[in-house]
Amino acid sequence: MRIAFCQPDIPQNAGTVLRLGACFGVSVDLIGPMGFVVTDKRLRRAGMDYLDLADMHQFPSFGAYQAQVQSRMVLLTTKAEATAHEFLFQADDVLVLGSESSGAPTEVHAAVDAKIRLPMRPGARSLNVALAAAMTLG
Repeated sequence: MRIAFCQPDIPQNAGTVLRLGACFGVSVDLIGPMGFVVTDKRLRRAGMDYLDLADMHQFPSFGAYQAQVQSRMVLLTTKAEATAHEFLFQADDVLVLGSESSGAPTEVHAAVDAKIRLPMRPGARSLNVALAAAMTLG
């Protein structure tokens, strides 16, 4: 599997997702535009020394990413009907995450092969994106 993080806003979350990828041996694709540069000290602090183990790739836009990816893309979104627990993942799936402030853009929703969500109690808006990615990847 891979993780594709679309338009992340918060460097600490990107660092945490990179650390997650490093620990699980999962590549992480950061898709712009991003709200920070990858040399941001907050990203490095969250990723700690695990960033040296991370397999990270950057893409300037979702269009550029989409032109290169050949695997099934599965979007983690609060707008999905199916839950991650019900979904049958494949070994080469790409778990797509949207930005912290606005979620995945419309073009991403239109392009993915499947959409899943984590079940939450009524009235809860969402989980932290890095936490949701960890729960789903696990």
